[in-house]
Amino acid sequence: MGRQLAASSAGAKAVFAAVDEALGEPLSQRAWEGPADELDQTANAQPAILACSIALLRALDETGAQLRPAFYAGHSMGQYSAMVAAGVLQLEDAARLVRERGRLMQASSGDGAMAAIIGLPDDRLVELERVGQSQGVFTIANRNSPGQVVVSGERRAVQAAIEAAKSSGAKRALMLPVSVAAHSPLMARAAEELQRVMSQVDFADPRAPLLSNADAQPLTTADECRAELVEHMTLGVDWIAAVEHMAGQGVTHVVEIGPGKVLTGLVRRIAPDVMPHAVDDPAAPGHVSLPSSDQPGSPA
Repeated sequence: MGRQLAASSAGAKAVFAAVDEALGEPLSQRAWEGPADELDQTANAQPAILACSIALLRALDETGAQLRPAFYAGHSMGQYSAMVAAGVLQLEDAARLVRERGRLMQASSGDGAMAAIIGLPDDRLVELERVGQSQGVFTIANRNSPGQVVVSGERRAVQAAIEAAKSSGAKRALMLPVSVAAHSPLMARAAEELQRVMSQVDFADPRAPLLSNADAQPLTTADECRAELVEHMTLGVDWIAAVEHMAGQGVTHVVEIGPGKVLTGLVRRIAPDVMPHAVDDPAAPGHVSLPSSDQPGSPA
């Protein structure tokens, strides 16, 4: 993960080195060599994704590409990457916060669970919530694209929602291989602890508005960004609202800066008239695919 990128870009290599130093351990070695079961642990996976995302951004900077972001937006943990890109957080602070976020989430997991629900009409979500909440703590954690949501909460509530979704005509409804109920009220204790940690970290105003996870409201101050990272522990991610907000404000190009192309696919389904571009491309020179920079866009 990111190894080829670090080998071809001095900026990317420096990012991995900075994250290693900030965490006091060779996270880059774990990301590049494994073992996979250690990398998959939340406290390791999240800072590794952050490092890879910012490494891609620095490698893109080295090409001379000129982005003029109208907005910044991150999906869940991607808010940390977005805040580094927007100048809100220093990379080293973000790495330490993400590591602590993962540790706190895992410690607060309890009997939490998450499930993906695909192909269920949006007008059925209210009923899905009713069924889940009748069995315990339950919420819609992610609205990823039309007909694709992730639910989160106590395991029995999530299981009940899976059965309800299947009976309501969902194409797929399956439990995810995680034990953390992210973006649910079960993360309240973790959010409180994270807030205390963040009080010791410097935040700056974003260079351009950053869209909140829960409702896509533009965040323009350091204090708003700090509150966002606490609140999104227990609130859901409405990626549909974020993309629709950008499109409604005239954004025509969205640049995905992070490992893979998941958000690019979601953007296509949400706003077909918006042109998304994923920077991560193993087949491109230096592992970086250059976006068009003739229109304002939003690093996601």
